[in-house]
Amino acid sequence: MNCLDKFADITRRDESLAPYTWLKLGGPAQYLIEPRTQEELAEVVQCCQQNEIALHVLGDGSNLLVRDEGVSGVVLRLVSGEFSRVTIEGTRVTAGAGALLSHVVSRTVAAGLTGLEELAGIPGTIGGAIVGNAGGRGGELGSKVESIQVVTHRGVIETIPADLIGFEYRNSHIDAPVVISATLQLEEGDAEEITRRLRKTWIMKKASQPLSSQSAGCVFKNPRGLSAGALIEQAGLKGTRVGDCEVSDIHANFIITHENTTSHDVLRLIDLVRSKVADHHGVELELEVKVWP
Repeated sequence: MNCLDKFADITRRDESLAPYTWLKLGGPAQYLIEPRTQEELAEVVQCCQQNEIALHVLGDGSNLLVRDEGVSGVVLRLVSGEFSRVTIEGTRVTAGAGALLSHVVSRTVAAGLTGLEELAGIPGTIGGAIVGNAGGRGGELGSKVESIQVVTHRGVIETIPADLIGFEYRNSHIDAPVVISATLQLEEGDAEEITRRLRKTWIMKKASQPLSSQSAGCVFKNPRGLSAGALIEQAGLKGTRVGDCEVSDIHANFIITHENTTSHDVLRLIDLVRSKVADHHGVELELEVKVWP
């Protein structure tokens, strides 16, 4: 008997992942599982570990490209109320991994807390933002983390303090397959001033990024001291198309997809951009978007 059989009521087999990603692309998950509680989540992780079943965690799908062939093993979605709860006590904020980063930002700003307002406009969930240390010009989420709660490979729920996580640019060193929640330490501030900064950040994002188009956020990490978007633009790649996807003519570090785009098209365009930037600038661009599998 497959140990996953006991989770049949929260499992969908061969479920297309395209509707769950911002690019609206990709093949099916062998098993798409949505645990209802932390304990149920821990059991699923333990089952996968003991039976060598591949495990993937799907957040908001905002910086994810799923290959057309789909994903074998288990894809987890943490969408129940328990995983999206946000609580604020003084200057300490605890948010479930499934909570949208935008929701957490708005909640903290409304509470007169400063520290997250310059993350406005960054898509995704808290869990994904923690793992990828989401950030912008105003700073990174990792700098606000006090601790995170995870499920270990053994299926045990543990709390990890920030100094053991190892945050770095658009990355973290979390040695656990699933983040359950994060506790953030913010500061009190002037509510009007915080709101003003949030609006300024949001206006700048809307003016400089193709937020109304179908994309997956920034495709490449910024090389140290450089802008990936500027390098791509200087290589003459704005508007470049492969199949039915293209490099945005608003911000060159975004790839826009249209109705008949395939994941294979996006991967070909990514390869073309990397090759042209390497030839033009001698710089090897590193992916920020995640590619499954």
